[in-house]
Amino acid sequence: MTQPTARKTYGTVPPEQQRQLTGLAFVQGLATGALPLNTIAQTLGYDVAEAEHGRVVVTAVPKDTQLNPAGTVHGGLAATMLDSCMGLAVHSTLDKGFGSTTLEFKISFVRPITPQTGPISAEGKVIHRGRRVGTAEGRLTDGQGRLLVHGTTTCLIFEA
Repeated sequence: MTQPTARKTYGTVPPEQQRQLTGLAFVQGLATGALPLNTIAQTLGYDVAEAEHGRVVVTAVPKDTQLNPAGTVHGGLAATMLDSCMGLAVHSTLDKGFGSTTLEFKISFVRPITPQTGPISAEGKVIHRGRRVGTAEGRLTDGQGRLLVHGTTTCLIFEA
């Protein structure tokens, strides 16, 4: 489990720098603040909180600014958090010089998310990691551990 060491910044990590890091070092750098988080994390207000080999946790606090017309938090927040934690979980298993990208993902909404839900946490875990494809599952829960959304992903692994 990673512990924060620096204040979080936002931006992109240059490809040359990414190629020099193992997938785990890259993802742990995001979690500790040693590397900048992507700007969508800033826009949506989520954070990479924990990273270990094959497992990543992303957290957020739902806000009034994320509501859909029905008055619940737009599903895009949950989808992005799950895409991030599952994809980064696969990425955490990569050797130096390799990258990954989401080929497809599926999510199922179980309970509505509102600002009153409080802090939410998305945990991604690798199910299978092959040479060219990795799969992972994710669970988004509230502070009481209740399941809100769950999903799976398939990621393409490639030489960077």
